[in-house]
Amino acid sequence: TRLARLIAEGFVRVNGAVVADAKARVAMGDLVEIDVPVAQETAIVAQDIALEVVHEDGDLIVVNKPAGMVVHPAPGTPSQTLVNALLHHCGASLSGVGGEKRPGIVHRIDKDTSGLLVVAKSDRAHHGLAEQFEQHSVDRVYAAVVYGAPDVGDPRLRGLKGVSSEPGNIVKITTQLARHKTERQKQAVLFNGGRHAVTRVRVRQTFGVPPVASLVECQLETGRTHQIRVHMAHIGHGLIGDPVYGGRRKIKLGALAPEAVEVIAGFSRQALHARVLGFEHPVSGQILRFEAAMPADMAQLLARLGGEPTA
Repeated sequence: TRLARLIAEGFVRVNGAVVADAKARVAMGDLVEIDVPVAQETAIVAQDIALEVVHEDGDLIVVNKPAGMVVHPAPGTPSQTLVNALLHHCGASLSGVGGEKRPGIVHRIDKDTSGLLVVAKSDRAHHGLAEQFEQHSVDRVYAAVVYGAPDVGDPRLRGLKGVSSEPGNIVKITTQLARHKTERQKQAVLFNGGRHAVTRVRVRQTFGVPPVASLVECQLETGRTHQIRVHMAHIGHGLIGDPVYGGRRKIKLGALAPEAVEVIAGFSRQALHARVLGFEHPVSGQILRFEAAMPADMAQLLARLGGEPTA
């Protein structure tokens, strides 16, 4: 898209002559020159919003996004987003992405999900990171608190389409995902059409006997919209606090302490945190891996349930 725009705007020459038609034919030995103009200022407003920066260099920045912050401006949220904050924080260090002086968003997490995001500061980094996400080579691990405890030995799960097991008591969920036919803000599990989605789930801690809730580790092979939330709901273990997919569940009297039942009922967002992010630096080639501690609200939820946050 960027190259097509440069051609249309007259920034490409073949053998010294400007060519504005992207379908123009070229021959072996032709000299193609591209003049990349200076990146233009973006229309998005820079805002002084506090950020937790985990890593930053000349090509990229890794931040620990708080729950409640939208990643990119949209008609309903034109400001107070992560991009607004990054424009202010990075300032002149943004060399330009797609012809504009703006941060390059290569992946997103939901507004009410907390955790790690990597953002490009240059075109070179943007392309390199995007390729890694496309090839599913980025290491992404999420912590989630869910209803019940998924178990590879559960006959119900063994009979559920799209569910299999792997060594280490890992539940593997493989489906297609697409926008829900009637509820357009939701995603739905499909087995024909849609986009391929794979999530691996492993229980880290359980709470109650039998388990009323559990802390699980979700490793993404793909990164589709709402993937973890939809997949966990599909296997019957929706996220605590998820207003779209989790639902409210009645907890059997005496299964948990009253304060634990109360904190589950009052948890105001999906209990999901992007805890680990690992990738190859798109310029230096260095392998980078970052971890973000459990946010305060999820740490309190786990403490009330009777467990300590897992590193």
